[in-house]
Amino acid sequence: MSALHLVPTLPQAERSSDGSRVQATESRRALQTVDENREICAIARGTVQAAIEVLAGTRPVQQLSRRLDQRCLASLQHRAALTRRLAAGPSPTAGRLHRNPAVRSVRACQVAAGIYEASAVVVDELRVRAVAVRLERSNQVWRITALEIG
Repeated sequence: MSALHLVPTLPQAERSSDGSRVQATESRRALQTVDENREICAIARGTVQAAIEVLAGTRPVQQLSRRLDQRCLASLQHRAALTRRLAAGPSPTAGRLHRNPAVRSVRACQVAAGIYEASAVVVDELRVRAVAVRLERSNQVWRITALEIG
């Protein structure tokens, strides 16, 4: 009887020539990028939904204080106050602004290491809106540094 020697084997991409090792590393990076892109889209979707609800007056702006930087938070608070003032006016459709909002789609793109930009489409009772978001990673936490609601 002969002795059976077990030799640990590497995945096919890592055991062939040097170029294959590069391919395996690139494949891992691509998977990480896809996962990060999904995370960014989820963060953007939730934050955009919450921001539109702030404009509708159904959510307090302080709930977004951990996700938005101070400048974006102050801008959103100011716009919400203006929207409330407009809704109290004589226009028949003003009271329906930002009612029943729903985020239809979100797309994200990495523009630099630790920086993404995302766009979202939001539908409410009166119209369809575009929203642009810039997310930056700081201390392993994603923060929104720009929020533009059309």
